[in-house]
Amino acid sequence: MIFRTPKLRAMGLIALFFAFAPASASQGLEPKPRVTVVAFGLHSDQNVFESEAKGAARIVANLFRGSSVIVRANTKSHADATIEALKATLQSAAAAMDGRNDILFLILTSHGSRAGLAVKAGTHQEVLSPSDLVTMLNNTLIRQRVVIISACYSGVFIRLLANPDTLVITAADADHPSFGCKNGNEWTYFGDAFFNTALRRTGNVREAFALASELIRKRELQGGLSPSNPQMSGGEHLEPLLKDNLRRPTPNTSRRADLTSMHLFVHRDPFVGIKTTQKTAARD
Repeated sequence: MIFRTPKLRAMGLIALFFAFAPASASQGLEPKPRVTVVAFGLHSDQNVFESEAKGAARIVANLFRGSSVIVRANTKSHADATIEALKATLQSAAAAMDGRNDILFLILTSHGSRAGLAVKAGTHQEVLSPSDLVTMLNNTLIRQRVVIISACYSGVFIRLLANPDTLVITAADADHPSFGCKNGNEWTYFGDAFFNTALRRTGNVREAFALASELIRKRELQGGLSPSNPQMSGGEHLEPLLKDNLRRPTPNTSRRADLTSMHLFVHRDPFVGIKTTQKTAARD
């Protein structure tokens, strides 16, 4: 007994070592989550929604190392972005993702109302409601999601969508319109401030939202417009992952990086170069 006790103790220590060593090693080798970007311009009457969907997808994919990018938009000649098309696209994207670890960015831009997002594809018109979008996303079984909605009254989506694993950013609260949807514009007020300016400058989503909110309010005040009150909610579990995936922008190279990364998308949609255009106030 004098010799067995130390031997058993040593064997126990060895067993503990092998029990914990593989777990530590696997944690150290765990890959970063892959990012998939889906962007839909849902209304065909104004081409700003198509332009914004393309530009936003390009910037997000470049900053967060998007591995897959899908952009669809309704135009006067193409009806590509219906609710059924969105549902099918999300299911197709999810099939190629790790549902627990990968991150889905969903960007939607359109007119909006308190009922949801207006969808106009040719003569076909419908409304994407908050409950419809929640069901659609939950059916993908993708746990980690960033949903960015550029539309009037888009805050109506927050209550049902936002949770610690789903970050929701909207151009307005549930009671106010947003601005800048004039035909010929490249961006709405929100898109220009959040994607085209703030994200390029910082890359940190929360900081970008705060900066964009300031820029939007300043522009609204200059135009004598009521505040749109952009909203951000949820995503507490996501923020560390987004920071880890971030390809940090630099003031002198961020715009050039977007242009050089266009080869990622050209097989799906040939993006045009980035331009700066003068925008005028227009209610959704």
